[in-house]
Amino acid sequence: MLPQKTLLTTILLLCCISWLQAQEKRLPTFEESLSLSTVRTPLISPDGKHVIYSVSRTDWKDNRYDSEIWLAKDGELPFQLTNTDKGSSSGYLWSPDGKWILFSANREEDAQLYAIRVAGGEAVKITQVEGNIGQFDWSPNGQQIAFTMTEKSTKADKEREERFGAYQVDDGEYKLASLHLIDFKPNHPKPKDLPCYEKTDSLKKVNCIQPIEPLELVKSTEYTVSNFAWSPDGTRIAFNKQKDPLINSWFTSDIAIVEIASKEVKDIVTNPSADFVINWSPDGEEILYSSAVDNFDSVYYTNDRIFKMPADGGEATELAASFDEDKSVVDWNPTGIYFIAWQKTARQVFKIDPGTNEVIKVLAAPERIGSVSFSKDGTQMVFDAASGTTVPNIFKATVGSSVPTRITDQQAQIEDWKVSSSEMIAWKSKDGATIEGVLHKPADYDPAKKYPLMVIIHGGPTGISTTKPLASYVYPMLHWLDKGALILEPNYRGSAGYGAEFRKLNVRNLGVGDAWDVLSGVDYLEEKGIIDTARMGCMGWSQGGYISAFLTTTSKRFKAFSVGAGISNWMTYYVNTDIHPFTRQYLQATPWEDKAVYEKTSPMTYINQASTPTLIQHGEFDRRVPIANAYELAQGLRDQGVMAKLIVYNGFGHGITKPKERLAAVWHNWQWFNHYIWGEEVALPFEQE
Repeated sequence: MLPQKTLLTTILLLCCISWLQAQEKRLPTFEESLSLSTVRTPLISPDGKHVIYSVSRTDWKDNRYDSEIWLAKDGELPFQLTNTDKGSSSGYLWSPDGKWILFSANREEDAQLYAIRVAGGEAVKITQVEGNIGQFDWSPNGQQIAFTMTEKSTKADKEREERFGAYQVDDGEYKLASLHLIDFKPNHPKPKDLPCYEKTDSLKKVNCIQPIEPLELVKSTEYTVSNFAWSPDGTRIAFNKQKDPLINSWFTSDIAIVEIASKEVKDIVTNPSADFVINWSPDGEEILYSSAVDNFDSVYYTNDRIFKMPADGGEATELAASFDEDKSVVDWNPTGIYFIAWQKTARQVFKIDPGTNEVIKVLAAPERIGSVSFSKDGTQMVFDAASGTTVPNIFKATVGSSVPTRITDQQAQIEDWKVSSSEMIAWKSKDGATIEGVLHKPADYDPAKKYPLMVIIHGGPTGISTTKPLASYVYPMLHWLDKGALILEPNYRGSAGYGAEFRKLNVRNLGVGDAWDVLSGVDYLEEKGIIDTARMGCMGWSQGGYISAFLTTTSKRFKAFSVGAGISNWMTYYVNTDIHPFTRQYLQATPWEDKAVYEKTSPMTYINQASTPTLIQHGEFDRRVPIANAYELAQGLRDQGVMAKLIVYNGFGHGITKPKERLAAVWHNWQWFNHYIWGEEVALPFEQE
């Protein structure tokens, strides 16, 4: 038996070891990082008591991301409300009386609308239609549901495919969407409730039960219907109408109102450029909408504009015109018009007084608000939000209160993880523009040391990088930090949050000015004496991939690049992309009007200068940045004797949207940069067995 003093010492030692072990952080695996569940898009019940929100999880077995609806009743723990096998439940909405939740789910062949009681029970199928359902919403009295739906395939469509196979005429074939109404009768008998016989002489014949058929409220052969909004009294619906659903036809969108009783349609906003309905005023007297008015040349990077006007027609009034950022309007309730906007790297909630046009900041914390929902009277709100040290969570608050209540505990998923320590820094670019960026540091950061530097460039260009605890997309940030690297994410010119003038700084200067901003950020860190300039890597996806491609052909500062879905030649891009106006607006010309600006801003123009090993990652069926850009860059680099590795992710478009292929992309970046920055040879897990 141990002496009492020795026993006490042993107990204290064991307690210390236990405490240290409890405090010890671990590095998550790539799979764990990609498996983090995410909460988003909370909606508060009309009476302000309950909250529904989406929880997204990773399904590795079926290689997909699954989203289901969760319910947090007042004073109770949240629980999962829906479960769509092999699919997701989405687009959820509270009924006006707060007793039902409407949502879309693909539980059979086509996605249909379902409703489920808040009090409990199974979901009830509301629609049984052929065609793709788009937007949907309850009528104000909850007795009907309006929804948009594209045309179903016709007999002629099927006969053509049977005879000639599959083909399409570019920009010449599409299905228009119409606006429909369906009665909400959850207790309506189902066809299976009674037998149905075809033989007329059967003694058992009964009238067959048919599903409730929707009413086609608005249908046209001249336009397609998109977003819509019910009037508060339920007698009218305002909707967007554009000539067709093609991706670049949004410039043709106008706003019309349909009278429910008569089906009469009246155009109310018909500016030359795009008009989009947002909402009605609470009294139904006015319409709130966004509009590009007559702008066809710069809407991709100028501030959006919002207006209100009498619902019966009249003069429009622009709101918050002096607010220097894009405004994401979320509600117009009795207390005001609410919107969310970036303010540098913070995303905050603001209110417009519709009478005085005064803009007031409503919610500045937590740091980054994702989405917001208000109770019918505007006194209660819910939102999802994150910060530089936390993952997104759902919060509830009384409007005007600075102390919200947290509903979810997503942070528990990463409590024992090694995470990033990040901060905002700023520097001057080549032309004097002030550029900000996020600097991530290892947990044991020592300012006296020099670290390898990894530069991760966001997409957009009107994207934004913020302080955050975790890696994102296909770049293993936490693992590079754990290896002892610094990571810089520059908010180069064109990024959101810094005002319209900043977003215009790369017009006719794409790539060139962006490269100044990245390289000047590297210079800034070099002057601080904290980076090892002999060990630097650079990467990005989409616009970030383009900037990486521009740098790999114009700079010798880095040891390796990764170009994800990046543009290599603006002329090739312009004729192949699905968003031609984007190029025309940023370069202010077509290739046939100004070949010089296309050459100036294209990485391929400088291919003879390239010398840095480059990994190229691209989706096989990318329409946004067609894969021709990847092949062109790869061949150009190889012709110069530069090491270029092209990896094509089969079946994907502009993004890698399934977990297994996203995991592969993470491993590919891990292998590539570990080899060129750290001199390590990394095998994929199956190659190690």
